[in-house]
Amino acid sequence: MANAVTQSILVVGGGMSGLTAAIEAAEAGHEVYLVEKNPYLGGRVAQLHQYFPKLCPPYCGLEINFRRIKNNPRVRVLTLAEVERVSGQEGNWDVSVKINPRYVNENCTACGKCAEACAMEIENAFNYGMDKIKAAYLPHDMAFPMRFVLDPALVKSGEAQKVQEACAYNAIELDMQAKSLNLTVGSIIWATGWQPYDATRLDTLGFGKYPNVITNVMMERLASFGGPTQGKIVRPSDGKEPQTIAFVQCAGSRDENHLPFCSSICCMASMKQATYIREQYPDAKVYIFFIDIRATDRLEDFYRKVKEDQNVVFFKGKVAKIEEDGATKNLTLRVEDTTAGSLHEITVDMAVLATGMQPTTSVAGAPNGIPLGDYGFVGSEGGKPGIIGAGCTRTPAGVSESVQDGTAAALKAIQSIARR
Repeated sequence: MANAVTQSILVVGGGMSGLTAAIEAAEAGHEVYLVEKNPYLGGRVAQLHQYFPKLCPPYCGLEINFRRIKNNPRVRVLTLAEVERVSGQEGNWDVSVKINPRYVNENCTACGKCAEACAMEIENAFNYGMDKIKAAYLPHDMAFPMRFVLDPALVKSGEAQKVQEACAYNAIELDMQAKSLNLTVGSIIWATGWQPYDATRLDTLGFGKYPNVITNVMMERLASFGGPTQGKIVRPSDGKEPQTIAFVQCAGSRDENHLPFCSSICCMASMKQATYIREQYPDAKVYIFFIDIRATDRLEDFYRKVKEDQNVVFFKGKVAKIEEDGATKNLTLRVEDTTAGSLHEITVDMAVLATGMQPTTSVAGAPNGIPLGDYGFVGSEGGKPGIIGAGCTRTPAGVSESVQDGTAAALKAIQSIARR
């Protein structure tokens, strides 16, 4: 049984499951360290346009959680931070955390004067590289903490002094250095989330080669008011309004050459995005090419509602190849109708690849001591007592399931250090 030397809990990952776990553990009376590698909390949920099935914006849930963290002194938030080393045992873990420099301190009021003085631009990672932002930037409009960040390239440039001088609050520290923090915690919740499968590895589907082939996460940003087109869904090649759009399901999923497992939510994500298009373009036609539709429990009603739209065509078939017309930039999809056993060529203005959810740990790995199971997920079987996987680090999940999993992880972490 555990011999806990501390009742504190470390949560790694500030997405929806990590946020939930940290808040629940803190509100139960435990000191919590919340470590997030990005300069903001919220994870990929912050990059969504809407949740399914209610189609409300993600800030509805995030804002409440941010307020709960802000009002709870038991939660210590460390952004731009990564866990480098884990050692010890249940009840007594030694953890080394590296905190990277933001170059902006707590004096920041998010006034934006630094961005106004900055000419350098960088790729906007929040919008999946579809536009550029100033190298002095606020990650997004509802960022928590609400504080600007300076890109390291700006700090090293001749512009840095000018940007610093534009700040009236002495918030910019150009000499800010990375630092290490050593923590002793009783249990660890690993909630580092997921990343979209690399669509450039899908050679036959044209991503990275044809500009009008995008991924489902990119579509979320196109539809968002804070996205690269202020919420207007247009073709990347020419900015035109698409009148025919194809959604290609299982792009890299359920495939032994890529991701062997089903990501469970891609079907619902594509149906949700079909509603974005139909709302903006009443005459547009949407094709959803699928192997089979995963819409369980209460989500069946959402599927039924989308299916009733006569301009949304559900096509049971696997897309084998996408080719581009060099003159028009339109796309031709070669697909087999698996019901009729016939081959089709369907031309569309734009295609969206429903890429799968890959656990971040399968790509970035994890420190020694964090057990990884099948496909790089943090597994419970064969794992170490006192280390709990949560959310999409443990299994593919939607937002509501991730919240539930975060709550469950908090309970397990508390039980781990409460045992004697």
